[in-house]
Amino acid sequence: MRKLIPSWVRVPIVFFIIFGVVEFFIDSGEKPAFIEYPVVLLFLFLVLLILIAIEAIVGALENVMLHKLDEEAKAKFLAEKESSYKFTWLKETYAKLLGQKPIEEEGEIILDHNYDGIKELDNNLPPWWLYGFYITIVFAAVYLLRYHVFDAGGQFDELETELADAKAAIEEYKKTAKDLVDINTVTLLTDASDLTAGKSVFDTNCVACHMADGGGGIGPNLTDEHWIMGGGIKNVFKTVSEGGRSGKGMIAWKAQLKPSQIAQVSSYVLSLQGTTPANPKAPEGDIWVDESIETTEIETVVDTTQSTTN
Repeated sequence: MRKLIPSWVRVPIVFFIIFGVVEFFIDSGEKPAFIEYPVVLLFLFLVLLILIAIEAIVGALENVMLHKLDEEAKAKFLAEKESSYKFTWLKETYAKLLGQKPIEEEGEIILDHNYDGIKELDNNLPPWWLYGFYITIVFAAVYLLRYHVFDAGGQFDELETELADAKAAIEEYKKTAKDLVDINTVTLLTDASDLTAGKSVFDTNCVACHMADGGGGIGPNLTDEHWIMGGGIKNVFKTVSEGGRSGKGMIAWKAQLKPSQIAQVSSYVLSLQGTTPANPKAPEGDIWVDESIETTEIETVVDTTQSTTN
């Protein structure tokens, strides 16, 4: 296998196979995993270094083996290795990137050191490493000028932009995902389709205690202004979801009804306000006033008075 595929082909192939496996098993959304998760980029970089190191070690072992062969065997091995590789121009480019002396010329750069027969070569730094190092210096200078001198948008700005986009996307999603509604986000529904669905839920689950017209029976009258647990969409939603008074109130319906259904039936209950049931039950609880509406009305009156005075 090594004779058929040179190392400059093996390394990219193995690296991209590992890269594909990582991308397959890591769900990173629309962006690649190595962009979404910096630790993945670090892992891939370490993998690449390991692959290069393995190739370098294997190549060194081959060189050691060649030194032990006689000239005829060495020539035969090199000829077979040379003939097995294709795309010689790529091989030559790869050799230039390594910047190493050919085996035949290694005698020129052998140092005087000798450790039990092991000799040391005085090769220059590989051009790919040297130019890569120069590129990092240039990149660092450009990065410093761009982000620390000219104050270009950095990671925190990107984070704020992404958070704003995510918030907008969530709000847009909530418009179609009705079951995400809760006590904090519920609003009064006025569409005929929602009120019809709420009436269906009411007729199925609530008429036994509140009567079909909301006049009250076992449960309180839902048509007057008096509320035991508080009126308004948020209070009614909470009462339907969590239940009424402990021990004698309505059960919690959150296990049987979806949030969207609770919002619909709560809105339908509020639509019964001011109607005239056949046999209304006596009022229970206190008259509930929507403080937010009351505050708005007061602010409007104050603004009107100030405008008249001016």
